[in-house]
Amino acid sequence: MPSNGEIIKDVVEQFQKVQFHMEHAKEENAMKTYNGLRKDYRSLKAVLTSLGVNLTDIDEIKE
Repeated sequence: MPSNGEIIKDVVEQFQKVQFHMEHAKEENAMKTYNGLRKDYRSLKAVLTSLGVNLTDIDEIKE
């Protein structure tokens, strides 16, 4: 079973990837893609918040 640290590391990496792709989708006006990624973004944000991660420095989208 993974430790909390490993879980947090994995979710932070996923969160950063989703934000990266959201920025590109928005630039390309790919709104269906952006909206799908936004659902993932919100889910990952909820998980990180529940794990007590401070999102101030890593949340670039801030939705």
